[in-house]
Amino acid sequence: MVIQGLKRFSLLDYPGKIACSIFTAGCNFRCPYCYYKPLVIDTHENKNIPVEDVYAFLEEYKGILDGVCLTGGEPLIQHGVEEFLQHVRELGYEVKLETNGSFPDKLRRIVSEGLVSYVAMDIKNSPKSYGKTVGIQGYDLENVKKSVEFLLSDAVPYEFCTTVVLEYHQRSDFESIGKWIRNAKQYYLQSFVNVEYVIRRGLHKYNDSIMEQALEIVRKDVPSAKLRGW
Repeated sequence: MVIQGLKRFSLLDYPGKIACSIFTAGCNFRCPYCYYKPLVIDTHENKNIPVEDVYAFLEEYKGILDGVCLTGGEPLIQHGVEEFLQHVRELGYEVKLETNGSFPDKLRRIVSEGLVSYVAMDIKNSPKSYGKTVGIQGYDLENVKKSVEFLLSDAVPYEFCTTVVLEYHQRSDFESIGKWIRNAKQYYLQSFVNVEYVIRRGLHKYNDSIMEQALEIVRKDVPSAKLRGW
């Protein structure tokens, strides 16, 4: 496990839980709008946090924190992630996993072993626009589709989320996403935020009116859809 970030306290990262967030380094995607550039590119420049230090922190805060949010980067790219999650669960924590869905076999395994209690998966875009949105032209979507299908089976509590970027999303994409994840239990649209560490500078968010229109489009197939941060 290569851990390069620890947010010690959050009321927002894990629904209904007082949680910490643990950030792993490295990702197999290069989403231009990603605002975790230091965890995706040139990760060798960051300082690693020893896993033993994370365990010690979690031991100290037992009874204060309810949950752990494991995010990245892409956590499932990590060697030893299953052993790490096993240890966290043995400490008594609920675990939320944030993933891009590109490792369906590992996702299925850790769910079946009870190592996570909630999964948040990014839906980057409609299938036809996925490659450009993850920064890999011609990306084979098969693994992502398998993860979507698995979560839609209700094997574990889950949510889907799409970060909406003016340069990458249009009406037809929201129509396609809605059909793809039809009747998902939870789906969120959130606006792109242009921060210092975004991978590609100069991107833009949609205005509030367009976000409302996008929501109405996906709600035709995903009645649970909401705008996050509103």
